[in-house]
Amino acid sequence: MSDQQQARFVDRHIGPDAAAVTTMLDVIGVASLDDLAAKALPAGILDGLAADGLAPGLDRLPPAATEEQALAELRALADANTVATSMIGQGYFDTLTPPVLRRNILENPAWYTAYTPYQPEISQGRLEALLNFQTMICDLTGLEVANASMLDEATAAAEAMTLMHRAVKGPANRLAVDTDIYAQTAAVLATRAEPLGIEIVRADLTQGLPDGDFFGAIVQLPGASGRIVDWTELVSECHERGALVAVGADLLALTLITTPGEMGADVAFGTSQRFGVPMGFGGPHAGYLAVHAKHARQLPGRLVGVSVDADGAPAYRLALQTREQHIRRDKATSNICTAQVLLAVMAAMYASYHGAEGLTAIARRVHSHADTIAAALGDALVHDTYFDTVLARVPGRADDVIAAAKANGINLWRVDADHVSVSCDEATTDAHVAAVLDAFGVSATTPRSAEPDVLLASADIATRTSEFLTHPAFTRYRTETEMMRYLRSLADRDLALDRTMIPLGSCTMKLNAAAEMEPITWPEFARQHPFAPASDNPGLRRLIADLQEWLTAITGYDEVSLQPNAGSQGEYAGLLAIKAYHVARGQAGRDICLIPSSAHGTNAASAALAGMRVVVVACRPNGDVDLDDLRAKVAEHADRVAALMITYPSTHGVYEHDIAEICAAVHDNGGQVYVDGANLNALVGLARPGRFGGDVSHLNLHKTFCIPHGGGGPGVGPVAVRSHLAPYLPGHPLAEELPDQAQADGAARPVVSAAPYGSASILPITWAYIRMMGADGLRAASLTAIASANYIARRLDEYYPVLYTGENGMVAHECILDLRAITKDTGVTVDDVAKRLADYGFHAPTMSFPVAGTLMVEPTESESLAEVDAFCDAMIAIRAEIDRVGSGEWSVDDNPLRGAPHTAECLLVADWDHPYTREQAAYPLGKGFRPKVWPPVRRIDGAYGDRNLVCSCPPVEAFA
Repeated sequence: MSDQQQARFVDRHIGPDAAAVTTMLDVIGVASLDDLAAKALPAGILDGLAADGLAPGLDRLPPAATEEQALAELRALADANTVATSMIGQGYFDTLTPPVLRRNILENPAWYTAYTPYQPEISQGRLEALLNFQTMICDLTGLEVANASMLDEATAAAEAMTLMHRAVKGPANRLAVDTDIYAQTAAVLATRAEPLGIEIVRADLTQGLPDGDFFGAIVQLPGASGRIVDWTELVSECHERGALVAVGADLLALTLITTPGEMGADVAFGTSQRFGVPMGFGGPHAGYLAVHAKHARQLPGRLVGVSVDADGAPAYRLALQTREQHIRRDKATSNICTAQVLLAVMAAMYASYHGAEGLTAIARRVHSHADTIAAALGDALVHDTYFDTVLARVPGRADDVIAAAKANGINLWRVDADHVSVSCDEATTDAHVAAVLDAFGVSATTPRSAEPDVLLASADIATRTSEFLTHPAFTRYRTETEMMRYLRSLADRDLALDRTMIPLGSCTMKLNAAAEMEPITWPEFARQHPFAPASDNPGLRRLIADLQEWLTAITGYDEVSLQPNAGSQGEYAGLLAIKAYHVARGQAGRDICLIPSSAHGTNAASAALAGMRVVVVACRPNGDVDLDDLRAKVAEHADRVAALMITYPSTHGVYEHDIAEICAAVHDNGGQVYVDGANLNALVGLARPGRFGGDVSHLNLHKTFCIPHGGGGPGVGPVAVRSHLAPYLPGHPLAEELPDQAQADGAARPVVSAAPYGSASILPITWAYIRMMGADGLRAASLTAIASANYIARRLDEYYPVLYTGENGMVAHECILDLRAITKDTGVTVDDVAKRLADYGFHAPTMSFPVAGTLMVEPTESESLAEVDAFCDAMIAIRAEIDRVGSGEWSVDDNPLRGAPHTAECLLVADWDHPYTREQAAYPLGKGFRPKVWPPVRRIDGAYGDRNLVCSCPPVEAFA
């Protein structure tokens, strides 16, 4: 078969074929996809096609490759990397991922294509897995409440800082940070603290809290140098002086040493990376944050809780959702709106598979290897108490030791010219230890923990006495058979993209192709330490450079940083760049961020975190930004306007035709324009925000560019800028090519994530997508997504009015269905429709965002016409059910919508006392409509769960 005869990837990715597209266009009433684009997008921003048929900028992309070609190119990039033995540590450790977890979670679309569990009745599997994660964190840290994961360890530390700042009442605005914390954590703390006016005082906290008032202290356990410190006395002193304490704790070490909770600490943070999640050149990994119960309502991010369903059965849901930033906006506790669910599930199942005994055995083996190295170092050993990391004093010899180890295939950590650090991990072997000792020029001696059955008492670190991981979730699944079946049972309780379309507006749940996913498990990408020598990873760096080049071509910007590991981090980095730009120009007083009332809540939360004051701009009745109000706000605040944040297409799902005038109104007053890239799937190949008025955008690689949502994470949120903002893109203290030091104009570069390139191990997914789609394919994807959304709008408008359209009656890649009048007339709510869709085998659209009482539908380009039609048929059938309620045939309180979703168990009763039949409940469009998906629980009582907050695995007796 010739290259020309091979199937094009674009035809595998895009659902509707040519005939289906023609059908959709006929319903919409346009002649072609280009005609649709001309009617939907403003002429002033629409890119015309060049003589070669390519959209401007996209001629910089290589021609589309087949799956085989792309994988071959990725294999060549992988082969250029060296998989050295990493003994660098510094927060990243090699780990052995059990194959049963890799195959059944990481490589399983039932897990990686799921979305955030906002519809809990069809998300019970991933919610249970996250509850296991929370339980694991609570048990290991000795604290009562943990959230469902953070973006990484450094950002978890930053959230710990702001949590303590909120929790401590009083004027204290200083934070004490121990000198022995990881460099990347210190850098992220410094970045986050500056806009909030928090003063960080670095000090050796083993000597106690410095003089003066502090709201908190942050320490590491073990420290970056490997030293273990009992922080009990510091905690007591801090509490006496009105301050809280957060401990960055290593979860594996906590199987042996005294927990932060037992030391009296208020907060624990860290990463679960070494629990079966590869280093991946820095991410993604699930960070964690845990607190005492009294601070539960201060926790940022997501929290899984236990509630009950309509039949009184226990059921899981996201708890305390009023903390979500799309509700609280600039009053939010954090700007994060994603977690690291897929990686948290991996870590939780790693703990479940090994159990307390297995984790403790791994920890003892790790410590034993470190102990062997320490014993051989003799007087060169700096610290007597350590877990996995030993620090050696080698005056003037550090470079020689590093080079000798490298010659043996091992990377060590150069602290300075006189000190070398060696970290052992689960993958360390006796041979590695011997090679390290050879590099130091010493011979092995008898380690202090020579007897494998001795509880390491000689090292004086095995001080933990409390039990952990005693719940059945961590004791039942020791064999591969049991674990495989457990994971399958959980997946069966979820509805993910492998079973149905997920028409969530603003979320872009499109195909995550297997060819894109395959390379992320290759060791040449997965086993790279983020601080390894650049000579180890030229292939990865080439891939990163390719992506930066391609993303700038697609967006019309000049430079892009891949460091932000979530869209919220990209927003934050972009706003910090704007702020630094103004400061450099002597306009530090520009501190107002204009945000339309329709904007996603993370915009306002990010602006607040960046130290800006939010001023809301009104929207017109049709959803567009009110240009007159914008101009009035710009005039009112004059030289204080820093930026406008606008989502384009708008959060209302339309292309605003005033976008050029909106940008000009801000630019003419000296402000900058931030174009939120959440809806970029409607622009690629059609219009470039960096050319129609944007100065900066973040891009959601987990939306437009196919990185899977993974049940609510991972995400990647690169930030792209015009050249004048490029000097203020994120830097990193441990990456020479990304200096974080002050620029020539005096502005420091921010550090927003722990690793220099964020979640680097999943960047091959986006690389493969762009490489296989090519310029024509990317443009076709955008046009097809727009066509699918407009087709749905036309089919459903007579049943559910479409709330907003553009000047020519078109929507963008999503449409909002207005149920407010229906609810007023019949009592049937958007919740009823959302839950009822589960009985039809569909995930619900986005509920009540951006307008309460509506459903926002986004089909994406990946769904076939048959699937889109099936969704429309379900929605039309539901409208007929609503009419039966409205006519009085069914009561408001007893009908198949209010009773939804229906479990098999609820139908198996002797006395069915509802006015609708069992068949109407379970098979509303007949048994031949779609393969039946049985929801595992009935409608969940959210209020009950918030009143009775249970956020870790409850004992079975709790439900007796």
